[in-house]
Amino acid sequence: MLPLARMEKVIIVGSGCAGLTAAIYAARANLSPLVLEGRQPGGQLSTTTMVENFPGFPEGIDGPQLIMNMHRQAEKFGARFSYAEATDLEMMGDRLRLQADDEWLETQALIIASGASARYLGLESEEKLIGHGLTSCATCDGAFYRNVPVCVVGGGDSAAEEALFLTRFASKVYLIHRRDQLRASKIMADRVLACDKIEPIWNTVVTRYLPDDKGEMTAIELRNVATKEEKILPVACVFVAIGHDPNTKAFAGKLETDPDGYLLVRHLAESKHPGIFIAGDVADRVYKQAVTAAGSGCAAAIEAEKYLSGL
Repeated sequence: MLPLARMEKVIIVGSGCAGLTAAIYAARANLSPLVLEGRQPGGQLSTTTMVENFPGFPEGIDGPQLIMNMHRQAEKFGARFSYAEATDLEMMGDRLRLQADDEWLETQALIIASGASARYLGLESEEKLIGHGLTSCATCDGAFYRNVPVCVVGGGDSAAEEALFLTRFASKVYLIHRRDQLRASKIMADRVLACDKIEPIWNTVVTRYLPDDKGEMTAIELRNVATKEEKILPVACVFVAIGHDPNTKAFAGKLETDPDGYLLVRHLAESKHPGIFIAGDVADRVYKQAVTAAGSGCAAAIEAEKYLSGL
């Protein structure tokens, strides 16, 4: 016998830009959504010190403040919040059952906006440095580092794109890769190697971050994997471009994904299963921006509302 479950109209998994935008729209539609915030409320924006590319904030806004504003806006219209984390999903026809920590919930519509987590290097003081000279998004943070040296860690297309983008701002871009050639596509690798402002550092890994007394990045320690030689490289920011992991553990084997685990959508925000909608970085492996996440959260909530009204 299945455990008893509390019934909800709409459950939203995730409280980043996608989840909170979905919450605002669903709440304004009088659906009283329950938002499962998980263990890191706010998603990646909660660790971003300044957001300058979200429309409506010409002077920029702190990431946590933007999240707090969206949270209050959703709450104002009737969204409810829980710090519980989604851990399992059961689908039986049109019945959707979600486990949130130790409690089972049943819902008529489910919006999955659980985001993706950037991969970092696992070095000491890493969490404290995120947003203080350590980031995973050149598009988000590159403009803060004008006329100073920076580095990109990685060797794939993402790393190549980040490095090329950063040449618009930085005085020098070091591209640090543990191998002796890039894994990026030939066209991207050729562009990187032809750019005077980019200096590849081959066969090398970052072993230590070196912040100043205020906790801002000033340099990194490098080690050549072939010669074991170590050196210090002064940089104002480290851009880590070694990939993201979509937060889909609770839905593994239940919903369609691409080979890298990103959830698949059919039309705008619909999944293959009726009543399940998907928004934000958990499905977006291309843009990964706050504004695109917010847009997909809006679409997911509108589609969920249509689904519930039988349209």
